[in-house]
Amino acid sequence: MNKSALLIFQFILAGILCSHGAEIKVPKDCKSIGQALDQAKEGDWVVVSPGTYFERIKIPDGVTLRSAGNDEKGKVGLKRAELVILDGKGEVSEDAGIELGEGSVVDGITVTGMGKYDYDSWNKHFQTKGRDQSYDRIGGYNAPAIGADGVNAVILNCIVHHNGNTGIAVASRKAPAVVKVKGNTCFRNMGGGIGYMAGSRGEVVGNHCYENFYAGIGMEGGHPLILSNHCHNNIRAGIGISEGACPVVRKNHCHNNRRAGIGVRTGYETRPMIIDNDCHDNAMTGIGVSDEAYAIIRGNRCYQNALTGIGLQTGASALIIGNECYENKAAGIGHREVVETFLMDNHIHHNGASGLGFDETSADSVSKCVGNRIHDNALVGVGIRKGWNVQLVGNEISRSGGMPPLIMVFEGSRAELTDNQLTGGGVASIRCAGTVLAEGNVIKPDPGSKGGRGPSSAMWALPGAEVVAHGNEFLGWRKALLASGAKVIASQNRGYALNANPFQIDKSVSGSRIANNQIGDSSEK
Repeated sequence: MNKSALLIFQFILAGILCSHGAEIKVPKDCKSIGQALDQAKEGDWVVVSPGTYFERIKIPDGVTLRSAGNDEKGKVGLKRAELVILDGKGEVSEDAGIELGEGSVVDGITVTGMGKYDYDSWNKHFQTKGRDQSYDRIGGYNAPAIGADGVNAVILNCIVHHNGNTGIAVASRKAPAVVKVKGNTCFRNMGGGIGYMAGSRGEVVGNHCYENFYAGIGMEGGHPLILSNHCHNNIRAGIGISEGACPVVRKNHCHNNRRAGIGVRTGYETRPMIIDNDCHDNAMTGIGVSDEAYAIIRGNRCYQNALTGIGLQTGASALIIGNECYENKAAGIGHREVVETFLMDNHIHHNGASGLGFDETSADSVSKCVGNRIHDNALVGVGIRKGWNVQLVGNEISRSGGMPPLIMVFEGSRAELTDNQLTGGGVASIRCAGTVLAEGNVIKPDPGSKGGRGPSSAMWALPGAEVVAHGNEFLGWRKALLASGAKVIASQNRGYALNANPFQIDKSVSGSRIANNQIGDSSEK
């Protein structure tokens, strides 16, 4: 939220808290909520007693609509909210169930039946993870259960369920909107649970959004603060960010969603900050970025997701700092057709495939990975496929047991390995079919390996590879470097090996040379 919008928002809240005009009671003073709102003036409160009210209403400017009672907890939300029900009877309308005016507040109302809830459609798309969903209602205002368009308003403690469109929708179509949405429960709506669109701003704090037809909380061009919400079992993402949205997303809990925990997509102008969230057990990725979007992803925990902890694809870019990605079924952090990433200080461990995965790309993709800890992933620690240029600087990469190498550099890719600590590896610590510059690394086998039964080579260059190894420390391998049909330059490396001939290269390859290395054999240790 920018500074001017924040000042406006704080001014509105101060006015709400400091002003309390007449109190109009429903049904004591007026039989219907609509009648009470027609009589209300700015600063008045309309207080509704328990009951079911078959209405669609608009709250006038500066008026507060509230259910009667205290803030005792009920089964779904506040008990008073559960007892005051606004029911649209499933009828289709162009009007919202509740439309807020400038400076108005709605607090503790259940809103249901605003449009048709389609169980069969919901169930079908839940089973298919939303792959065939229509997008015609994403990003539109579409007669929500509760709506605020072009106004500054507050939506508190409402229970919004089984509606035909979005549960709570905020937009800036008519004018700039700054809206606070706090403490609401939104579930089984045929749109998203909560949606911010068309440049709208505000705060989305402490809401519970689950089993909605699209995202639990969705933004198309909206820029709110998304803080401490609980989003789960939604057909698409727990939190969905697209079409130029630039929110700050902090301290949310997103799990068991049918696609991503937090999903970012659609255009380079989509640029969220995603900080300190928990994303786990989602049916795709914990945090996903795609379709040319850019994200700052910092301090999140992404674990036990069906694919990657953090996944980037189709032209995405990201700054990824200080996250923990573990026990995901594929990569801890995965890249596919990505433009550029910078990864620093992440802890990536015990994933089902690679720690860092760089899939084959048709673009000239670039990643710099600094100071990450990459441990005990089932296959490779880092896998780099065709089209990538990856710099690995100052990382700790290790695995106990297993046959795959710690780092695999495939044909058509380039890796620069500088000052890394590599411990373990199966057939080799570094296996290369592409181009590798390795400088200043410390490369040790698995501490559990013994004597001649230990791993084969610290570095293994396959036919067609090009390897420059300079100033590395090789400790306890059978061979420091094994190469066949590859161009190898090895100089000023040191350490010790289990074989009296630590370098085995194909001397027939033009340009290969071994010079000024100090590799002793194990008998010296």
